[in-house]
Amino acid sequence: MEKIIELIAKELNIKYEQVKNTILLIDEGNTIPFIARYRKEATKGLSDEILRELGDRLTYLRNLENRKQEIIKNIEEQGKLTDEIIQSLEQSTKLAEIEDIYRPYKQKKRTRATIAKEKGLENLSNIILEQNEKIDIEEEAKKYISKEKNVLTIEDALQGAKDIIAEIISDEPKYRKKIKNMCYKEAIISTTAVNKEEKTNYEMYYEFNESINKIPSHRILAINRGEKENKIKVKIEKPEEKILLYIEKDIIISEKYKDILKNIIQDSWNRLIEPSIEREIRSDLTQVAEEQAIKVFGKNAKQLLLGAPLKNLTVIGFDPAYRTGCKIAVIDETGKVLETTTIYPTEPQNDIEGATKKMLELIENYNVNMIAIGNGTASRESEMFVADVIKKCNKQVHYAIVSEAGASVYSASKLATEEYPDINVSLRGAISIARRLQDPLAELVKIEPKAIGVGQYQHDVNQKRLEESLTGVVEDAVNSVGVDINTATPSLLSYVSGLNKTISKNIVKYRDTNGKIKERKELLKVEKLGKVAFEQCAGFIRIYDGKNALESTAVHPESYDVAIKLLEFTGHSVEDIRNSETLEQIKKNLLNIDVKKMAIELGIGEITLQDIIKEIIKPGRDPREEMPKPVLRTDVLKIEDLKEGMVLTGTVRNVIDFGAFVDIGVKHDGLVHISQMSEKYIKNPSEIVAVGDIVKVKVIEIDLERQKVKLSMKI
Repeated sequence: MEKIIELIAKELNIKYEQVKNTILLIDEGNTIPFIARYRKEATKGLSDEILRELGDRLTYLRNLENRKQEIIKNIEEQGKLTDEIIQSLEQSTKLAEIEDIYRPYKQKKRTRATIAKEKGLENLSNIILEQNEKIDIEEEAKKYISKEKNVLTIEDALQGAKDIIAEIISDEPKYRKKIKNMCYKEAIISTTAVNKEEKTNYEMYYEFNESINKIPSHRILAINRGEKENKIKVKIEKPEEKILLYIEKDIIISEKYKDILKNIIQDSWNRLIEPSIEREIRSDLTQVAEEQAIKVFGKNAKQLLLGAPLKNLTVIGFDPAYRTGCKIAVIDETGKVLETTTIYPTEPQNDIEGATKKMLELIENYNVNMIAIGNGTASRESEMFVADVIKKCNKQVHYAIVSEAGASVYSASKLATEEYPDINVSLRGAISIARRLQDPLAELVKIEPKAIGVGQYQHDVNQKRLEESLTGVVEDAVNSVGVDINTATPSLLSYVSGLNKTISKNIVKYRDTNGKIKERKELLKVEKLGKVAFEQCAGFIRIYDGKNALESTAVHPESYDVAIKLLEFTGHSVEDIRNSETLEQIKKNLLNIDVKKMAIELGIGEITLQDIIKEIIKPGRDPREEMPKPVLRTDVLKIEDLKEGMVLTGTVRNVIDFGAFVDIGVKHDGLVHISQMSEKYIKNPSEIVAVGDIVKVKVIEIDLERQKVKLSMKI
């Protein structure tokens, strides 16, 4: 365990104690959000992202240890275990390394070498490897000729012995490790077209090569996809001469055996080592690229989930389409559906007059402030139509473009059917689009995380790993905001620390039967919600207008006594935080206290005390309010309106390894390449921008034919 702690501390560049304490907390059954928020003293304030990375690495290294023990047991059973093998296994930190050590002892399928061994040729192979110059190898080989064993000639005997040696060389862990290191330093990945004449998305890879130690993750995934679609062929060009020379130097000690051994080494390389090393390198590159893509996807998804809510607005959700018409849903400020309908302002019907009349009627009847337009098919035409409708309104109405990724998945889901049993599947998408603008988090948790669609090659990566990572991202987002226990859906509640789908449904059932939940400890009456689950979830639950004013904050019940004493010190009570005037006084007093001294007095950690103060000062605070608000528009911009040098405000829709896509109000998002993001060098676009950010960009290139716009943030 000590080694695991040391290794994780070194890899994540954090202290030994931080890792040790975190592992203890994980092993006690605490969730990552709970540890990140309420055990900061133990972790010294590690973020949820680092804690998740630590948890993943811990699982990997523990699995690695288990595999090492299995391998030791298997080799021991064969009677071949040595101190050297044990030491090599102990020093290995990767699964591939320990599998290479185990390779010579693995039960093999029938190979040329195993067949040769069955023919009794192993001893001959040992003689060749010993390179005794006094022995005439051909004379020696004659002794192994046997009609019964189907070894009919000297050549048959020698070939069998060569096959055995070739496999021994291929299985040698020392060689495999060295060869991989040489390849990672010098190998080049090259691609060629399957059909040069064919126009595809992979044309840049029709004649392409790049060092494998420099190639970025997104290119690896693009190459993999191009190969899968049979548009390109891929090859890893390895430093073959150097590799062969290295093996020869290690094996050949006699001039007499030089030619035979050189031939065996070449055969071992061509037939056994090179193909398997190629597979392993491709697999390693893919694994690293997938992890990077999952990380990018997770970061983007978290930003989208934590998008600023637009509260207290009546919104029209506008789900664009052509033939089947645009679906409309009017939603009040609480998210309640007021009316649904379908209009046909787009092709082929083009009923602009009828659609305009209906939209104006809805805006007037329900006092609509905002229109949320989905960004899918016919979004552009719908946006132009909405902009024209707004001009005809006698009141101020804005519109915003909303990502509709996953809306159709949600519409047809069991959950949507339970929520809106009497509303047509096609209209549910419009409801989801409107609600996403009002409260992105509450709406997006209803959708399978990978359907949120703000990533790079998310359908190409390991789906199980992606799902695990995204579930963690959603949990962190939900718990960083907190959940109103009296309005939250089971979908939202199921992501709260310590809760699962069953308990979440039981909470809603309890709420429906008994009315509003008045205090956190009432949750202990909910079926299957025991003391352990309560400890994990309580701090993330919000109760507004309940019995205890602290329960609208993230102060955990375990710290209520401290919070009360703290307030008493300022001459106030818990109830006073509900009053804006007394709250102002409390705030003034708390900001002037000596935190270090007060922490000692209250017998609590400084970090925890600072968190409690932060919560009391802003009870009911929603951290998302600090996030950039969606860009609200009243008119539309055409790509033809753009001019090079024009400076615009846009919303970052997607961040990938090579840049970011920014919505500037024309049909297609413009691309800010990583080189156009900052005057100084940056390694990754996420150092500069995140999904949902509002940025100023300059138009630097317009391609009308391909409807592409290049942008720069260097203004």
